[in-house]
Amino acid sequence: MTAPDVPVAAAAHAGGTRPGGDGRRNGSGSGDETEQRPDFRLIPAAAAGWGSAALGLVLPAAGAVIVAVGAGVAATGCAVLAWRGHRRRVWPTVAAAALLVAAAATAVAALRAAPLRSGPLPELAARSASAEVELVVTGDPQRHEPKVKGMRRSEVLVVVPARAEVVTARGVRLELRVPITVLTSEEAWLPLLPGQRARASGRLATPRPGDAVAATISVHGGPTLLGDPGLLQRVAGVLRAGLRDAADGLAPAERGLLPGLVVGDTSRLPSETEDDFKEAGLTHLTAVSGANVAIVVGAVLFVAVRVGVRGRWLPLLGTLALLGFVVLARPQPSVLRAAAMGLVTLAALATGRRRRGVPALAAAVIVLLLLDPWQARSFGFALSVLATGALLVLAPPLVTALHRRRLPLVVAQALAVPLAASALTAPVIVLLSSSVSLVSVVANLLVAPAVAPATVLGVLAAVVAPVSPAAAAGCAHVAAVPLWWIVQVAAVSAGLPAATVPWPAGWGGAALLAAVLGAGALLGPALWRVRPMRVAALAGLMTLLLQPAVNPRWPPPGWLLVACDVGQGDALVLDGGPGGAVVVDAGPDPEAADRCLTDLGVERVALVVLTHFHADHVEGLPGVLRGRSVAALEVSPLEEPPGEADRVAAWAADAGIVPLPVGTGDQRSAGKLRWQVVAPARTYAGENANDASVVLLFEARGLRMLLTGDVEPAGQAALRDAAPGVVDVLKVPHHGSAHQDFAFLESLHARAALVSAGVDNDYGHPAMTTLAALQRQGVEIGRTDTDGDVAVVTTGEGELALVRRGPGRRER
Repeated sequence: MTAPDVPVAAAAHAGGTRPGGDGRRNGSGSGDETEQRPDFRLIPAAAAGWGSAALGLVLPAAGAVIVAVGAGVAATGCAVLAWRGHRRRVWPTVAAAALLVAAAATAVAALRAAPLRSGPLPELAARSASAEVELVVTGDPQRHEPKVKGMRRSEVLVVVPARAEVVTARGVRLELRVPITVLTSEEAWLPLLPGQRARASGRLATPRPGDAVAATISVHGGPTLLGDPGLLQRVAGVLRAGLRDAADGLAPAERGLLPGLVVGDTSRLPSETEDDFKEAGLTHLTAVSGANVAIVVGAVLFVAVRVGVRGRWLPLLGTLALLGFVVLARPQPSVLRAAAMGLVTLAALATGRRRRGVPALAAAVIVLLLLDPWQARSFGFALSVLATGALLVLAPPLVTALHRRRLPLVVAQALAVPLAASALTAPVIVLLSSSVSLVSVVANLLVAPAVAPATVLGVLAAVVAPVSPAAAAGCAHVAAVPLWWIVQVAAVSAGLPAATVPWPAGWGGAALLAAVLGAGALLGPALWRVRPMRVAALAGLMTLLLQPAVNPRWPPPGWLLVACDVGQGDALVLDGGPGGAVVVDAGPDPEAADRCLTDLGVERVALVVLTHFHADHVEGLPGVLRGRSVAALEVSPLEEPPGEADRVAAWAADAGIVPLPVGTGDQRSAGKLRWQVVAPARTYAGENANDASVVLLFEARGLRMLLTGDVEPAGQAALRDAAPGVVDVLKVPHHGSAHQDFAFLESLHARAALVSAGVDNDYGHPAMTTLAALQRQGVEIGRTDTDGDVAVVTTGEGELALVRRGPGRRER
């Protein structure tokens, strides 16, 4: 669900009107009923502007002129009809407004996009020219961790939105004002604030299609500062830093959530919490939107009313609070959307007229699209508009319907808000996630009481931090209570059976879901009166809830490591967070490897490690590469057998990756996952490919996991001497064969062991002697030949469990 962008309750309260009220007593009376009906006459204009803006961004200049002129002529004709003899008809006026907005949106979009597609700067970017640029920072620099830290070809990436004002390249000085993006690995760019002027040198490049910039510039050094940012931006920077400092004493999840809830800063939010929010449909809480504006402005107006502020001072005070929050949160698109709706509402209060929500929403859409045509291509913009429309149009009748069914009014309102917003935004969310959340409505309902106090306390912490860091920390610690509740709701909701269910992807899936929801809205009330339909609905719900018990949800919540059932071979996948998974070996079968990664939802792979070049570990590599972005590939230093090594090199070359040999002591990380290469030494490999296996020690969520490839007893003895220490999870060497150094196995004191082997394989893997030795130590064993895919899941810091998917999944 996406939070609304209209501070309805706050503004209505400040103006003395009951939110949701209609001016009548007990549902009847002398109120003007027409005044309460949504006014949709401006909706066609907003829709026309939306489509025309999207079209104008991609049309060539000549095509945009034709469309704009044609729409303008048609608008003139409709206006004439409206003026002559059709004044009593609404459609000529509505059509004239829609066509006029379409003409304006097409022209504005084409004019804004033209300098980004052609002109001197795009031409220099197309030739990858070196240039010196004087620029103005237009947004907060963002630090992006590399997909795999420690890789020789990866560095920290800092992305700085900016506006180029002077570009000097090839002896030519250009004075212009076009947006660009600075890409650098220098963290000296991070402290820069919006409005700050700087100079940098680097190489220009063409941006990705659809990006709202004329070029990117890759910079290798720090910025040369040419001036300070404005006073407001300096104040905002101090306040945001104070908020982060105030949250330092909180638990990790709450420490990362507070800045995210208040100003959208999620840089310190743990990846596990991010995943929980995504599963529970709560990600909108960490994206600043109208909910934040409503809460902050509402709190200011509430206090103002209590201290005696009245009349036109209320809208003025509300406007100042809104503008201050926009500066604090930065004028990013979601904040500007909320601010536009807030200003429309406050203007209505100032004039004393009743609010008309739908026209205000349509007007805000038109204004925002004319100011920033790229909003027309933004899913966030679509979600925001649809959620606000749902609350204005769908929620009121839904409240009435629920209240008539004897639900208390407060309960009906609490249910109607998430139901309406979720229903209208669900088709767009399907485009993004190819799944439908079954817990988002309940999760949003449960966290709603905690969001407002946490947000207000966070804003107070930011405001008082420059004066009293201790008071700011106190506010943050009080906010920790509602923040804890939000984190717990997200974690529990994400862990429920069938929290999300798959849905057909793409526009077809979105249309199908819209049709299903529409049919449910039209037919549901009538069908619910039929007793057999109630029984069928309850049976369907029970089937949905019980299905995971028969066919467990995959991947299981909290999964960290999965041993894939790929037959007689090794393929292991580790959860690397948003940056992508880490894959260790690929098994013998591309189809099986692809299936395992697809079932886990892995679309990005931060790193593939091939422990050695035997076919049962590398032949599945094409399946890993299929349809996925793979950032890097590391391999054993011993290219034996050479034929398989050549095949791996060829597959990697087709994917644009260069295999890099590992070395003992190399350390890497991806998200919260960290690991080091334990073996083999670069100088030791001998002629035994198994003993040249790459051995990796992973650490994440309080667990240590040792993945041993196919090391034989000699290699295991070397590892024992190297003392990798106690581990929690062991990938048993060489598919659990009888050739083991049992002293090595015993020295690890593992709590769980994974054995990757094929059903009825010719090698007799795993050997009974090896299994017995592990069982004597009390080790829990997961076997792919009998258990199918086996997942290591974390149930808490340092706690683990094995979840077995069941045999037969590989042949699906």
